[in-house]
Amino acid sequence: MFSGIVEAIGTIIQLSINEGCKHFTIAPPFVLADLNVGDSISVNGVCLTVTAFTPSSFNVTAVPETLRLTNLDQLSEGSKVNLERAMQLNQRVGGHYVQGHVDGMGEILEITNDNSNALLVKISLPQQFAKYLVTKGYIAIDGMSITIITATTDWFTVTFIPHTQAVTVVSQYNKGTKVNLEVDMMSKQLEKLLGAYTHAAK
Repeated sequence: MFSGIVEAIGTIIQLSINEGCKHFTIAPPFVLADLNVGDSISVNGVCLTVTAFTPSSFNVTAVPETLRLTNLDQLSEGSKVNLERAMQLNQRVGGHYVQGHVDGMGEILEITNDNSNALLVKISLPQQFAKYLVTKGYIAIDGMSITIITATTDWFTVTFIPHTQAVTVVSQYNKGTKVNLEVDMMSKQLEKLLGAYTHAAK
């Protein structure tokens, strides 16, 4: 479980492919002292398992299904990625509960700059997920917990403040960039509960 508050921007320093899986070696900008083999770590919002680590890097593997659903398949050596270690029970939740189970990808349709240097970004949305988005609700974009400004049936808008631009991969976004999307899991759980209730009522 993650909070959607990115800790650092990592750099992919090595990439290999074996039997359809991609193996990444990622270098964070500082030592992740408490990282262990078997730990979960969010890479661009995707929950991956640490398979090896050194003081300066760690290894993770993305299986074919993960590569199909996420933008990890588009990464190469030198690519930058958002990183967040799994939450601890005693820490504050600054964003919202994020599982790291990406629902699908969106595409950046427009980026505009307002007078405050914040970016207003319009992102396409797979229609099957539109029912989970509400204005002022949450969505995870490449692992970042972001508040939705406007939600429609096939796109939504968000704002990235200057701080977010500085400490995440947002600075690399352009029109056409594919981003990982995870809708708020509370909306999916509510849908399931209501579905069970209405089915039972019949």
